[in-house]
Amino acid sequence: MSDRKDPYRKFRFKVEYDGIVSAGFSEVSGYDASVDVVEYREGTEVTTPRKLPGLTKYGNITLKRGMTDNMELFNWIFQYIEKGEIVRKSITITVMDEKGADAAAFQIINAWPMKYTGPDLNATASEVTIESLEIAHEGMKRTK
Repeated sequence: MSDRKDPYRKFRFKVEYDGIVSAGFSEVSGYDASVDVVEYREGTEVTTPRKLPGLTKYGNITLKRGMTDNMELFNWIFQYIEKGEIVRKSITITVMDEKGADAAAFQIINAWPMKYTGPDLNATASEVTIESLEIAHEGMKRTK
């Protein structure tokens, strides 16, 4: 008997911010972390430099959803554009298993909006209008 579990599907997830769960997002992308490599060589060493860890960097996260009368994402970035006030939030992105239970969760720390993109409109298309918000942040943790 194996303890093997199937991988989680990428279409079952929810996004939570300000204590509100929003399952209306169609796509979340871009969470990654990397560590810069600093090469260092002293004059007495061989010709191959040592590789030391440098700064940790996090990629920007993009949230996409079908446009509705909900203006939270739009208002979040325009609070800075119009008033000069950046509001940082913690965001939790949770992957759910086949039964809908929380399976894996990522906490995004000190997130703030850096780019809003409204929908592309086309009178001959039949797709849903999509708005997106790109957010910068200062770290992420996998909490589950």
